This record gives sequence, C-alpha cells and structure tokens, in this order.
Amino acid sequence: MATTATPPAFARVSQLASDRRVHKAFQWMHLHERQIMRWQTDLVTIPAPPFGEGPRAERLCALFRDLGLGDIHTDTIGNAIGVRKSATPSEHAVLISAHIDTVFPAGTPIKPKTRNTRLEAPGACDNGAGVACLLALAAALQHADFTPACDIIFCGNVGEEGEGNLRGMRCLYEQPGFAARIAAHLVIDGAGNEIAVTEALGSRRFQVTLNGPGGHSWANADRPNPIVVLSHAIARLSEVELSHSPRTTMNVGTIEGGTATNVIPSSASARFDFRSTSPEQLIRLEVELHRAVEDAVIAANKSAPDAALTGTALNYTISSIGARPAGALPADSSLYQLLRAVDRHFSIVTQTRTASTDANVPLSLGVPALSIGAGGNGGGIHTLNEWYDARDRESGLRRVLLLMLAAAESAAAS
Repeated sequence: MATTATPPAFARVSQLASDRRVHKAFQWMHLHERQIMRWQTDLVTIPAPPFGEGPRAERLCALFRDLGLGDIHTDTIGNAIGVRKSATPSEHAVLISAHIDTVFPAGTPIKPKTRNTRLEAPGACDNGAGVACLLALAAALQHADFTPACDIIFCGNVGEEGEGNLRGMRCLYEQPGFAARIAAHLVIDGAGNEIAVTEALGSRRFQVTLNGPGGHSWANADRPNPIVVLSHAIARLSEVELSHSPRTTMNVGTIEGGTATNVIPSSASARFDFRSTSPEQLIRLEVELHRAVEDAVIAANKSAPDAALTGTALNYTISSIGARPAGALPADSSLYQLLRAVDRHFSIVTQTRTASTDANVPLSLGVPALSIGAGGNGGGIHTLNEWYDARDRESGLRRVLLLMLAAAESAAAS
C-alpha cells in the first residue's frame, strides 16, 4: 500500500467534511438516487458510438444547463462542457470528467431494463455510471448552494474507447494554457468506490501491411508471399525479450490476407499492441517492429532475384493506429495526499491500480490526475449484457464530491 495521508491533508478534508453545505450536498445524494438513475437511463438510451457521440453530448449540455452550470458548450471535438464558478476569479481550476462514448458501433440495439437498483444496457456502467456521477455532483452543489474555492470544470468527453485514442482529452489539453490552469483532474470511469488509477498505462498500436503482385500458387510459386513474410516478422518480434520491471507487453491482435488456398495473396496485414508504463520501453518495441518487418521483406525480396526487375518485389507500410501516453501521479503530490485523506475519512482502504484511462493525457503532461469509480457495482463491461447496480452508489458519490472540493480548496490556496 502507498503512503498514508499527511496530517495537513487530513485536517483540510476533515474541516471541509464538517461544512454544513457539504452535509446538505450529501443529503441530496442520499434522497435522490431515483433521479440519478433516471438521468443515467436517459443518457444510456442515446447511442454514443465511437465518433458519433454528438446527440448524447447535446443532451448532457441541456442537463448541465438545468443544474445551474455556466459557460455551457460543446468544443471543437465534441466534448460537453459546463463550469461551476467560484466567487472570485482564480488562475487555477479543477477538472472533473467522464467519457460519454461507448465501444458499441452505430446501430447497436439499446433497450435499457431497470429492476430495482439495477440497470441493464450496453454502456450502463462504462460509462453511464461516470456520466451520471457528473450530474449528481452538479445537482448536489446546486442544492447546497455551494460556491467552490476555484472554478470546477465539468466535462463529458468523447473518444476514450478504442480507436477514439483519447481524442477528447487531447483536444482539451491542446488548448493554449489549459494544462497550466488545471490544478487537479478527476476522471470518473465506471463503478466502484475503493480503487484509484494513479499510474497511466501507455500503449502504442500499429498496423503493418505488406503488398505484392500475388499470383497462382503453382505458376508463380517463386514470388514472395506476404502472409509468409509477415509471419516471419511476427516470429522474430515474438523473440524480443520483454521488460518485467516496468512490466511491458506485446500482442498481435489481428492478421488478415489472402482469398483462396491456391492463390498467393497480394497483401497481408496485422495489428500490433504494445503496452508499458515506460515510454522508453514503448519506443524500443516500436524500433524492434520496424526492424523485424524491414528485415523480413528485404530477405524475401533477395530470395527472388528478379523481383525488382519484374515488378514482383514486396513493399510494406507501418502505420500508427493509436498511442496513449504513460505517466504517474507522484505519491507526494497534493492530489494523492487528498485522496488518502478522503478515503481515511470514509474508512476506505485505497487500492491503487495501473490502467489506461483519460487520465493518461494529463499525467503525461505533469498535471495531477487520477481515475476513480462512481460507486455502485457493474459487470459485463463492453458486452451487450452490461449492467450497473446502484446499491451503495452514495458512498462513491460522497467520495468523489469531497475529493473534488478538497482539490478545489488546495488549488485556490496554492
């Protein structure tokens, strides 16, 4: 387990937790679970496939407006944004975000079913729970008439899943001066109230494609076969020793090519996924990939001496299809200490994790960030049978609210 909270952090959290307005916000959460579930069901019903999150973002903006947030808009990439303003202008702000996109493609049937505290639907937990948390926090602050110590930016962002490649977060942090303004970033992702992702798992993904003339398996048997050559490259790459500390992994997720058993294919392709918390290890694997593919193609073309003259030589392309930066929240950072203090206040045993989330982007830029759950429980993630159970959601919401407000006070005091 990581270090415990420092006394100043715990004192700050304890003082904030005794504020009557915080108690009023907690009371709203306790009394309005049905309303939170209605919001969650409403948003989950609106499809938000990769690169098609617009309708859900528009609905979220309308709800932000109802809950008293200001500066409501969708930015150039489609993120839904609203702000809970502080009483006085501050150079710092706290960002709280939850991704609104799902892994499910356009046309996926979405017919939510609710039974008591349970919601069943694609995206019900990932990340219907996180987006509902944003609304619950905004509503609780409005009910308690709580003015935060610095601006709190609420963001329902796009592009977290798969080939979305964190484009929503990238867009936010590419704004001039944005990273310097954010004193703390809380990412709300999925269910749970004990785990915190404080280390960002970096990844790099590539598609390798080999092209050649193809031909008949008998008449043109001397021509290089893209599938065979690609297989040689994969076999060589599989022999590369992977680091155990920091842990580094490599995967070949797909391999495609060919049309019939008696036809030399004209192309073959494969997709590679490299993961590590170390940027240096990711760069090393990228270099190894290029070497393996280049050497395999060169060797194949040399084995067919007339390939260049006859135009039957192989060629290749290696394209990046995704990159997520690595990073970590230092244990001595203010945000980390506040998390420990909040969890101590609620008698929660904090469990830290390494994962790939929207927090990858701010952590890679040195912005204090972490990813935590929205309370409750969930399962069947990324399947049509996904579900979320709101029992004990309240504990997660209280945890997020207190951490958010403590981070705002810390930012205002810095």
